[in-house]
Amino acid sequence: MKPHWWGTALYVPVLYGLGWLVVRPLAWIAPSWRSDQIDLAGVVVALVLLLVSLPLRLRQVWGVNHPWQHLGLAVPIRTGVQAWLRGALKAALLLALVCAALLLGGQARWLGDVSLELLLNGLALMAGVGFAEELLFRGWLWGELELQVGPKRALLLQATIFALLHPWYRYPGLQALGLLGGLVLLGLVLALQRRADGGTLWGSIGLHGVLVGGWFLVQTGVLQISPGAPAWWVGPGFADINPIGGLLGWLSLGSLVWVRRSWWGSANGSP
Repeated sequence: MKPHWWGTALYVPVLYGLGWLVVRPLAWIAPSWRSDQIDLAGVVVALVLLLVSLPLRLRQVWGVNHPWQHLGLAVPIRTGVQAWLRGALKAALLLALVCAALLLGGQARWLGDVSLELLLNGLALMAGVGFAEELLFRGWLWGELELQVGPKRALLLQATIFALLHPWYRYPGLQALGLLGGLVLLGLVLALQRRADGGTLWGSIGLHGVLVGGWFLVQTGVLQISPGAPAWWVGPGFADINPIGGLLGWLSLGSLVWVRRSWWGSANGSP
């Protein structure tokens, strides 16, 4: 079966809108909550709605009888754990290379000050962002696009949409373009990771989650990055640097795309 493009375009915005509406009463019920906390609650509700509705959509629109298996989540425990560890190890290696380059280049100094609170925040980011974004982009969206435009074009298209939906536009000029390109590379890396893992989503979840949670810990407690470090090298953001938008991130992610290039045109393990 082939989903309609308008159904693909509206599915997640409708869920997000419903989540936003459901939590609006919190402004009166819990007046001490900040607006960003209420918005986060709306995102959580939207994620719950996604988890509830996604199996129904796959059965009715894709014609799939086992939705969670098709999305790469329902796999044998050993397979899932091994895939997650492979992805997490790649992320840890990338973070170590970035940290080493910053330290050796004199653009950062070692702090090594990670409190329990920071560690818990990093773990929450790792679990939440890694799972939610991979289910959404490398699970549902990639599958929808494959049914509509085929596996080769869907690979690049899902990475492009993933990049465009992140706030790269908040940065000026070339910094914005650098971050946009880095996000496209990251989307390709995560998709190729899933293909290389035979279709299971847990490898890309581990890779994405450890990158996000690990970089949060690096920037808030492990390193103190010099405010004078050039954005073209370390990435845009100054006080909140995103390394995938700089040359350092491009080289790291580009190397992973190159390593996985044999999976680019392969349909094996695709969603």
